[in-house]
Amino acid sequence: MRLKTEFHWQGDHILEDFTRGAEKGVKLAAEHVRSVAVNRAPKDTGALRNTGTATTDGLTGAVSFDTEYAVRQHEETTWHHEDGEAKYLETALDDEVDVARQIIAAQIRKATRS
Repeated sequence: MRLKTEFHWQGDHILEDFTRGAEKGVKLAAEHVRSVAVNRAPKDTGALRNTGTATTDGLTGAVSFDTEYAVRQHEETTWHHEDGEAKYLETALDDEVDVARQIIAAQIRKATRS
């Protein structure tokens, strides 16, 4: 008895799916971190919180705030805030890094299911 087996390489297809899923995951993870950081940013008028933005470029994500005082507000640990905190972006990323990884992994799994 003779058996014949054929294999078809689909590595390129799998890599494309993987990359597509990872890129979507990075986008969703950056948005998640942005959301947490916005809620932690000091709120006086709400202007700082309104400038929180998540951007991505392929597999790179960034979260930023765009006011002339965003950096100082972030770094000034001696200032007291009734609503919000210093290091609002740094602590959001530190606290949510595992969630961000899970978001990315979930999107990769979803994209690579056959």
